[in-house]
Amino acid sequence: MVQTLAGRVAVVTGGASGIGRSCALRLAQDGARVAVLDLNAAPAKDVATEIQAAGGTAHAVGVDVADRASVDQALAEVREYLGPIAILVNSAGRTGHDSFLDITLDTWTSIMTVNLTGTFHCCQAAVPDMIDAGWGRIVNISSSSAQSGVPYMTHYVASKAGVIGFTKALALELGPSGITVNTIPPGFVDTPMLRTAQAGFLATPPQTVIDRTPVRRAGRPEDISAACAFLVSEEAGYITGQVIGVNGGRNT
Repeated sequence: MVQTLAGRVAVVTGGASGIGRSCALRLAQDGARVAVLDLNAAPAKDVATEIQAAGGTAHAVGVDVADRASVDQALAEVREYLGPIAILVNSAGRTGHDSFLDITLDTWTSIMTVNLTGTFHCCQAAVPDMIDAGWGRIVNISSSSAQSGVPYMTHYVASKAGVIGFTKALALELGPSGITVNTIPPGFVDTPMLRTAQAGFLATPPQTVIDRTPVRRAGRPEDISAACAFLVSEEAGYITGQVIGVNGGRNT
């Protein structure tokens, strides 16, 4: 297999599980030196160890994307161990399931801070490396819920809609510097976060959702990481500011 990302340093937030983990593994497979960032440092280290066992290069760092000082410290460590950052995948996120009138300001602020402000923190901290190199790739993981709307998730949907708008604006600003910025809004993807939601507040049987999906299956984290791998490749250099839906046809 041709390692199309050989020599590039990729940072993946939320890299300890689900979509983030899949993106970290796939970018390592494609030759990137991967920094696995997550609030939960121990499982992030497990992912880095898995990459190393397969012959790749990886380093795990615990980080709270809602805390700018934590982000700056984490990326400084990445530069020390792996080198300047060329690729950033923002997959860290927090979900929520609450009736609109029951959403507290604290809950609203926490979800916005992790999902939207966290994306801002990581981009602003990583972009200087990309500008210096004249090359960079950013992929922000948003959500198909921001396209369709979902009841009882007003806070989450608003935060992910913000990620989509943020992506479009940032792409216009960074394009002249050789940096592309795109967003993937996943559909119904089988992840630990989704299983928790299905078992709790969102009691819709998975088969019901699958039956409403044109390709008649749930998404897999690998479906998202495959799209991510293309968007961060050299071949995707003319694609920026785009919303690349990976949802089995549920949103078109």
